[in-house]
Amino acid sequence: PENLDFTPPAAMASVLRDYQRFGFRWMKTLAHYQLGGILADDMGLGKTIQALAFIVSELEAAPTKAQALVVAPASLIYNWERECTRFAPQLKTVVVAGKRERRRTILEHKEDVDLLITSYPLLRRDIDSYQSHRFQTVIFDEAQSFKNHQSQTAQVVKRLRAKTRFALSGTPIENTLEELGSIFDVILPGFFSGKQAVRRMSAEQVRRRVRPFILRRMKRDVLDELPEKTVSVHVSELTDEQKELYLATLQQIRKNTQQALITDGFQKSRIKILAGLTRLRQICCHPSLYLENYAGSSGKMDQLLATVEERLNNRRRLLVFSQFTSMLALIRDALDRRGISYHYLDGRTPSPQRLEMANRFSGGEKDVFLISLKAGGTGLNLTGADTVILYDLWWNPAVEQQAADRAHRIGQKKTVEVLKLIARGTIEEKIHELQQKKQSLFDQVIQ
Repeated sequence: PENLDFTPPAAMASVLRDYQRFGFRWMKTLAHYQLGGILADDMGLGKTIQALAFIVSELEAAPTKAQALVVAPASLIYNWERECTRFAPQLKTVVVAGKRERRRTILEHKEDVDLLITSYPLLRRDIDSYQSHRFQTVIFDEAQSFKNHQSQTAQVVKRLRAKTRFALSGTPIENTLEELGSIFDVILPGFFSGKQAVRRMSAEQVRRRVRPFILRRMKRDVLDELPEKTVSVHVSELTDEQKELYLATLQQIRKNTQQALITDGFQKSRIKILAGLTRLRQICCHPSLYLENYAGSSGKMDQLLATVEERLNNRRRLLVFSQFTSMLALIRDALDRRGISYHYLDGRTPSPQRLEMANRFSGGEKDVFLISLKAGGTGLNLTGADTVILYDLWWNPAVEQQAADRAHRIGQKKTVEVLKLIARGTIEEKIHELQQKKQSLFDQVIQ
């Protein structure tokens, strides 16, 4: 409405870009009517700073002392603390993490704090200490964390009490429309009438209903200075040994699956089927992931090493992602043998150390960064890289896009090249087709 004029907090106005100011005003407008929404900006456009500006404004306008809460994946909570220190030092911010006794002490004195930051796993453990308190606002970062309405996380976040709730997610739909419904069930309870309502609606019907409550801008639309991102598929051939193992395993999986479907039915066989598909994907990456004492080679591994050496010779800096930490271990060994130095990050890397390594890499230390897809696909700024290699495919394209956008974001000065490695004639081609279908659904509703 034209008569509503929301100005960003003075302390933050100078760092907000024009499109970020619009995002701030959009959040303030919805909050004015006690509504929430999903800030679904493309990765790297500053959803965090827009949410921080909103939090500061809401706390300043509150008639009495109020608190805000940010819930994020465990790997991102210290990112939030760092951004608060940088952009909103006037807030008394506390990360609710560590041992149970420390968390209990913090939560017992939460009225003395402006902003609490915790993770989804810790929220599940400490929910009894949160649900009795009413927050001014709650921000759910990477809200796809509760895309499954039956999950424990989804059940717990619904128990939080707040005046307004906003979700941040560049990928509010990763697989199905029901995932978007689960997020709305948290930020705007009752928006869809029942858990099955979304399933009965077409993509166009859902798009029209959610349009006022989702704000999405793409980097290409608002960042004229950002270089392009090119995405290409590089196809490799299985070696003769790989192909023989792949076909034998495929035949055995088909036989076992047919028998399981006859005896147990589809629902009880789903885990067995998924396990079989995973074995095929591992063989595509490197048979050593599946077969002990395998002494042969891997077509995709050979392609990767040739690509890495060629890009390094051309003074490129690379991020290499794989979902299998055992695959990353094989790549580490191969790089060691070639005398190529690298950084390494997986799910066991502590959050403070992740930030430290990211800063060192961005500062020019080493030219290769090996990263676990799920552990390092969010929350890292790695604009020091200009080449992203996705060694193996994930089931939905959103996770891969998040990984690629570790490099393609504000601050990048070079064109970013994204390479997706696919083994020809295998399940990886089928996964790629599935990704394209899911991307089409996302574009219909969100874009």
